[in-house]
Amino acid sequence: MIHNLPVKTLAYKDLTIEGYSRAAVQTYWRIPELKLGFDLGAQPWSFMGTPAWFISHTHMDHLAALPVYVARRRMMKMEPPVIYMPEHAIEPMQRILRLLSRIDRGRLPCTLSPIRPGDEIELSREHVVTISPTVHTVPSLGFVVWERRRKLKSEFVGLPGETIRDLRLGGAEVTQEIRLPRVAYLGDSAPGGLDACPAMFEAEVLITEVTFVAPRHRKEKIHKFGHIHLDDLIERRDRFRNHLIIASHFSTRYHSSQIRAHVHKLLPDLMGGKLHLWI
Repeated sequence: MIHNLPVKTLAYKDLTIEGYSRAAVQTYWRIPELKLGFDLGAQPWSFMGTPAWFISHTHMDHLAALPVYVARRRMMKMEPPVIYMPEHAIEPMQRILRLLSRIDRGRLPCTLSPIRPGDEIELSREHVVTISPTVHTVPSLGFVVWERRRKLKSEFVGLPGETIRDLRLGGAEVTQEIRLPRVAYLGDSAPGGLDACPAMFEAEVLITEVTFVAPRHRKEKIHKFGHIHLDDLIERRDRFRNHLIIASHFSTRYHSSQIRAHVHKLLPDLMGGKLHLWI
């Protein structure tokens, strides 16, 4: 196996969260079981097999590896990937890929699919991704992956199986769809991106940026540049219903030991044990 970029891994129930994120350096995540990834600031070789990616915004530390990823899949004779991007970025990225293809003398086959707040992307019969607006210095998006299930309607609960079968054969809709938010990904955003999407607080797993943690860094300035401070999580502590919160995208101003020290001082219980520092 080729190891050419840092990748951290964490298992949660039936999901594996993999990736790495550091502000202004590189951000990339994937969940193999869902066959999707978030952002392409770099592209570990092991991530090449993931066929669908959602790009939160167009800053280089979240986007720069897109051509590399496409080229590697072509080289390995894989199907062209589908890359969901903010609508405004489609045409410029198409031009970039055409120019890179010309100087590389190799095709870069992929589908660039525009997305906007309010969109819903059907990944499979079991999973759908919803798109929400976030707050950054460029247009940016957040994502929630929902698991879809069919559940017997309440009015039919308790009826014999034969009766339910006959109703279904007679054309009655005896089940209804229910959705469970499994994974939410914020990307880069001021707190307004969280607040604008209630499902971010309800998803089993939330991957969020917490770029700044030190008291000396003022929230007002941080918010202006589209980022989150540790204090923003503390202020919203009672709203988080998530089972696992992955805090990531820490500023390079901090050493890992400084991040741990600041967080443990203000959140010694790590939000009831569900806060995980991705460092």
